Amino acid sequence: MPRTCPECGDVIVGREDKKFCSDACRNAFNNKINKDSNNYMRNINNRLRKNYRILASLNTEGKTKTTKSKLASKGFDFDYFTNLLHTKTGNTYYFVYEQGYMPLENDYYILVKKDVSQ
Repeated sequence: MPRTCPECGDVIVGREDKKFCSDACRNAFNNKINKDSNNYMRNINNRLRKNYRILASLNTEGKTKTTKSKLASKGFDFDYFTNLLHTKTGNTYYFVYEQGYMPLENDYYILVKKDVSQ
């Protein structure tokens, strides 16, 4: 029985483990699966991406200090982050993927970057 492409239904020709008839079908199939399923999810992901870009642009050295007003002026949304890190000393870092920040005194923030290299 011939194998068929899950995207377009055409017969697959080639290697035995080939799943799609072409790169275009493979890309179209994966784009459908990986797209944000609704506007709410898309909006949250857009905010996370924007926050990430802001932190990465301000923290080019891996550790730096900035102000709340500078973050806010660039459109940073403090309500959106991916995870928290509670340290043994009682500090809480907010992270957007590997880019992190922690509030300090007088509206200053420390920006850090986790080492995620394997």
